[in-house]
Amino acid sequence: MVGSVNGLMLPIFLYINPYICYTRSEIILLTKEVLAIIDMIKERVLDLIHDPSYKPLKKDELAKVFVEHHEDKEEFLQMLDQMNEAGDLFINSRDKVASLETFDLKRGIYRGTKSRFGFLVSDQNEYEDIFIDGDSRKGAFNGDEVLVKITRPAYGNNKAEGIVVKILKRANQDLVGLFVGNGSFGFVIVDDKKFDMDIFIPKNYFSGAKNNDKIVCRVTEWPSEEGKKPEGKIIEVLGQRGERYVEIDSIVRAHGLVEGFNPKVINQVDNIPDHVLDEEIEGREDLRDQLIYTIDGDDSKDFDDAISVDLLDNGNYRLGVHIADVTHYVTENSPLDREALKRATSVYLVDKVIPMLPKKLSNGICSLNPMVDRLSLSCIMEVEPKNGKVVKYDIVKSVIRSKARLTYHEVSEILENNDPELSVKYGDFLNSFKNAGDLAKILRKRRFKRGAIDFDFPESKIQLDGQGIPINIVPYERRTSNKLIEEFMLLANETIAEHYYWLKYPFVYRIHEEPDLEKILTLRNFVQARGYSMRIGRSEVRPSDLQDVLNKIEDKETKQAIGTIMLRSLKQAKYAASCEGHFGLAAKFYCHFTSPIRRYPDLQIHRIIKENLDGRFNEKRRAHYEAILESVANQSSVQERKAVDAERDVDDYYKTVYMEDKIGQKFEGHISSITSFGIFVELENGIEGLIRLSSLEDMYEYVESTSVLVGQRTGRTFMLGQKVEVELVNVNVDAREIDFEMLEGGN
Repeated sequence: MVGSVNGLMLPIFLYINPYICYTRSEIILLTKEVLAIIDMIKERVLDLIHDPSYKPLKKDELAKVFVEHHEDKEEFLQMLDQMNEAGDLFINSRDKVASLETFDLKRGIYRGTKSRFGFLVSDQNEYEDIFIDGDSRKGAFNGDEVLVKITRPAYGNNKAEGIVVKILKRANQDLVGLFVGNGSFGFVIVDDKKFDMDIFIPKNYFSGAKNNDKIVCRVTEWPSEEGKKPEGKIIEVLGQRGERYVEIDSIVRAHGLVEGFNPKVINQVDNIPDHVLDEEIEGREDLRDQLIYTIDGDDSKDFDDAISVDLLDNGNYRLGVHIADVTHYVTENSPLDREALKRATSVYLVDKVIPMLPKKLSNGICSLNPMVDRLSLSCIMEVEPKNGKVVKYDIVKSVIRSKARLTYHEVSEILENNDPELSVKYGDFLNSFKNAGDLAKILRKRRFKRGAIDFDFPESKIQLDGQGIPINIVPYERRTSNKLIEEFMLLANETIAEHYYWLKYPFVYRIHEEPDLEKILTLRNFVQARGYSMRIGRSEVRPSDLQDVLNKIEDKETKQAIGTIMLRSLKQAKYAASCEGHFGLAAKFYCHFTSPIRRYPDLQIHRIIKENLDGRFNEKRRAHYEAILESVANQSSVQERKAVDAERDVDDYYKTVYMEDKIGQKFEGHISSITSFGIFVELENGIEGLIRLSSLEDMYEYVESTSVLVGQRTGRTFMLGQKVEVELVNVNVDAREIDFEMLEGGN
C-alpha cells in the first residue's frame, strides 16, 4: 500500500510482494525506483521548510501534509528522523521541524586546536569561522561534521561564537598513535595533536601492543559528556616508536592512505597484457614515426606525458601533447577503476610513492617508455608565434613510440649552456629542443600578459643515504625545461577544457575561485604597510593586480613575505563539475588532462573524450556523467588534500631528524610567519622552526592587520620577510617541531 504526495506515491518498506519471485535485476530496478521516490519526497519536504512563509510544524503535523494513509505515517516519521540525523533539517526539543537557518544553526567541520577550543569552518566559505570554546564542543573532535548554534554574533575583529548541538558524522573512527600500557589498562596518545584527548584501552583490547608501540586504534565509544575520554581497542600494531619505517607508516595510516591493492584489483591487472596488441592500434592516429619524447625528473618511473614540437612552413608551431590512454586498461566501474577513484591521486613521499594505479600499469603498459608502442590521447595544437594563440587543434586517439626518455637536467643543460656532450648525444633532437624552448617563452609571455600569477617560491629536496637517514636538504631546481613542460601542459589543459565547455558536455574542471574581498583588503593593508601600492577594483580583484605587486618588489625576502601573505589570501584550487575559471592562471577554462596515471580527474575526462571521439556519447551517457561527476570532483579534491598533508608531514619528519644533531648551532633565516604565540623562521634550506614569544626578553604586542610584533618596552619590531639570526635549541621528532631562539642583533 502506498500514500500519495501531491499525486506522488509514497513507498512502503514492504513494497516488494513476498509471494512473488523476482529476478535480481527486477529487485535492483524496484529498489532504484523506491529510492528515487524517497529522494523526491525529501526534496519536497526541504522545499516546504525553506519557504519563507513556512512556520515550524511538529512532526505529526508535517505528516498530515505529506501522508494520505495512516499506515504510511511511521515510515514518513522515520524519514524525517533520518534527515535530522544527516543534518538536512533540524527537529528541536519540542518536536518541531524546520530548516537549519530557521533555528540559527550552522553546519560544517569542527577544527580543533591543541588548546581544547576549536572553530567551525565551511569548505563553501558561506560564513566566517565560528569560535567554539572547550566547554561548548560537546564531545566533538577535529574533523567531525557538526551542527553549531550561534550564541554570540561576530563583532568588530571578534569571530562569532557558538556551541555544538549535534555531531553528524565522526571523522576519525581509526586513529594512529602511541600506546602506553599500565598493567590492567592503557592509553593511546593520538599522533594528531588536534585530537586533544588520550583514548582509554581496556586490557582485553591491547591486541599484543607493548609500551611505546605505534598502533592503529579503533574508537568503540565516544564520550557522551565533556571531560570523559573516548574508549577504544587496538586493531593493528605498526612497530616500535622511533623506527623510521614505523614512523612513515604511521603518517601514511593517519591520513587514511592505503599502500597495497586488494586481490580483485591485482587479478584484473594480471590479465592486462604488458605490450600493445595489433588490434588495439586499429582506428588510431599512427604517430609512431614522429619525433616524440618525454622529459621528466631523474628519478621518475611513470611517464604519462610526451611532447613533439615542429616549426611549420607558415611560421607557426605545431605542438603535440601526447598523454597515456589509461582508460583503455582501467575500464569503468571495474575493481581497478573503483580503487583508483577511492585513492584519486598518487602520493609522492620522500622515499616512496603510494600509486593510484598498480606499478604494472603506472610503470609499465601505461607509461610512455622509450622505443615501445603506447596507446595515447593526443592534443595537437597549431600556435601562432606572434601572440601564442592556438589557431587550430585536433584531439585524437593515437599510438606513439617515444624516441627518448630525457631528464629536466639534460634538456636544461642543452638549452641554457649548449652542453657539448649532451648536444652530441641528442643531436637528432636539437632542432626540436630549440623550437620547444622558443615556443615555451612565447606561451609564458602570453600567460603573464593576461595576468597569471607566478609565485615561484623556492622548494627543497630531502636527500637520504642508503639507510634512509636524511643527509642533506638542497634547493629543488626549476629550470628552463621544467618551465617548458609546464607551459605545454597548461596549454593542453586549457584547450581541452574550452573545447568540451563549448560542446556543453558534462566534465570535470580544475577551478580556482576568486578570493574573498575582505581578505584582499587585508592583503592591501599589509602591502601598503611595506611601502607598496596595490590596485583593486570596487568589487573584485584581478590576478594581474596581484602579479603587478610582485613585479614591483626587488628585495627577495620582501617579495617572498608578500607572496606568502598573498597566497594565504587566495582560495584553494579544487575540482568541480562546473566551469568557473582559474583565478591564479587567469584562465576562463581549465582542467587536468595530462596526468591520468596519477590523478583520477584526468582519467575521468579521458573517458568522456574517448566516448565523444568514438561517437558513443549519447543522452544516456550524458545523464550518467551528470549524476556522478560532482561526487568524483569532491572525492578527488578531498584525496588531494590528504595527499598534500601526508607529503608535508613526511617532509617535516625527515627535517626534524636532519636537525636533531644540530642543537646549539646558529643559522640565518627569514621570518616566514608571525602569530600571537611566536615567530616562525625559515632557513635557506626550507626548514622552519618556531621562536616562542615567551623566550623573548620583551613583552610583544601582535598587530594582526599588518602581521607585526612590537616590543612594548623596547619598541623592537619583527615583520614578515625580515632576516634574523637564530640558534637551534630544541628538536621534537615525535611532534615534528623545531624550536629556535633569537640571537641579539637579529633584526
